Amino acid sequence: SVLLDENMIITNHHPVVHTLLIGTCVKIGMIFDNVNVGLFLYSIIQILVLALTLSCTISFMKKLGISRLYRLICLLIYALVPVFPFYAMSPVKDVIFGCLIILYIIMISNYIIFKEKVNFVKGIKIFVLVVLIILFRNNGIYVVLLSMPFLFMIYHRESKKILIVFISVLVFYSTYQNVILPYFKVTPSSVREALSIPFQQTARYVSFNEDKVSEDEKNYIDKILGYDTLSSRYNPEKADPVKNEFNRYSTKDDLINYFKAWFTGFCKDPLTYVSATINNTYGYFYPFDKKWYIYYKYNDVLKNNGFDYHYNNLDGLRKILIKYGNVFQSIPILGLCVNIGFSTWLLFLMIGYLIYKQKYKEIIIYLPAFIILLVCIASPVNTYFRYALPNIFGMPLMIGIFLSLIKKEGVKNE
Repeated sequence: SVLLDENMIITNHHPVVHTLLIGTCVKIGMIFDNVNVGLFLYSIIQILVLALTLSCTISFMKKLGISRLYRLICLLIYALVPVFPFYAMSPVKDVIFGCLIILYIIMISNYIIFKEKVNFVKGIKIFVLVVLIILFRNNGIYVVLLSMPFLFMIYHRESKKILIVFISVLVFYSTYQNVILPYFKVTPSSVREALSIPFQQTARYVSFNEDKVSEDEKNYIDKILGYDTLSSRYNPEKADPVKNEFNRYSTKDDLINYFKAWFTGFCKDPLTYVSATINNTYGYFYPFDKKWYIYYKYNDVLKNNGFDYHYNNLDGLRKILIKYGNVFQSIPILGLCVNIGFSTWLLFLMIGYLIYKQKYKEIIIYLPAFIILLVCIASPVNTYFRYALPNIFGMPLMIGIFLSLIKKEGVKNE
């Protein structure tokens, strides 16, 4: 991004709130002349957030009347499936965001299933939860915009109150983006972050059809992505090498001309465009695709950036845990707990069943997870666990809600 102020290096590429949270913890550690203290403090905060959220899922499933056996299974999954404890300790924005999405699903379920009333206090809670979703991940606004309107359109008895909360959230978001961040000279995220799909399509088209690209089209593409090295940078499953060369000084006219070239290429060879998107997204649907999904190699990276971050002397135990984390995804049946494609098909099956049973209101419960999937499709990396984390972490809850709806349907039929 082109910084609004050279003295303010914080940008909104990564959410400012998360940057401030982890940065504040690290600075507290520096007071003790030990960055480990700061990272430990952040880890404790994140562990508590995740533990409380997962506890809420168990409690909510009890409210739904889900069997003790299933709740015990969920508890064992939370404790023993390695991604839960591993990511609880990983200082990435997606963990807290995933917790917020889970709480959002519980909130929607309360109003759809139990038809709770929205009083002033609950209205404030909804507002705070939704605002945090927006603040902890830039694409959180899409989850809210594409799900919350359905809630106030269908839940007629409380529609006005929910609409007021929704409008309040939009006012806050607009103020935050257009007033608060500019006031503090925080640079917004680059437009390139939303263009992974067309950039990958262009890169693949140029790689396979360079003889079809006119000189004007080459110039248009070059002003945005750098044409000469575009083919060599193309990675079918990762858009970063392509979009990292995005010309941050490009103008709106340059983007318009680029999309003219993009559309021309689409008309000439649409199958290449389709192939580009499939290659960059298939892992979010294909249950037999397994990729790296836990963090454990970043100590040297931190040291190279000036952090005196070091482990304790439990290297032997740590290596065993890392091995367990990497092997788990290949364990038959159990490994499906962390399989992105499998969770996607579970989501489709649950939504499909609700459509079949004409339970359209209940589908709203699963909209946040569906929108997260759409965000994964638009993301720059194929089969990237961190992007799908909210759906993986929320799947035991969503299955529990589904079982409750089936049970309720069976009792109704009897």
